[in-house]
Amino acid sequence: MLKIDMEYTKGILFVRLDGNLDRKQCYKLNNYLVPVILKHKIKYLIYNMYSLKDIDSSGVDALINSKCAIKANKGRVLMCEVDKEVKKSLKRIRIKEVADEINAMSLIRL
Repeated sequence: MLKIDMEYTKGILFVRLDGNLDRKQCYKLNNYLVPVILKHKIKYLIYNMYSLKDIDSSGVDALINSKCAIKANKGRVLMCEVDKEVKKSLKRIRIKEVADEINAMSLIRL
């Protein structure tokens, strides 16, 4: 099961993932998050993966899809608080990792 908590504040969409992002759950990002990004022309996205327990290749592809949507808006994606086990699965994805949401916000504001 995957829970997605989204918060939009100060021009930044925060997406907090809780659970497993696998083939059965990645539709939540692909069918909900990506259209929201494109419709509202969101430029900045911060993934908080503190509570993400597992991710498979379909989940990685879903993250790449959201990154492509942000790039289409000439924006930037960051991720924070990534678990060591999850980090192993994210090797092929090029999203800058920072320690926490505060640091991510300061990088976007530069």
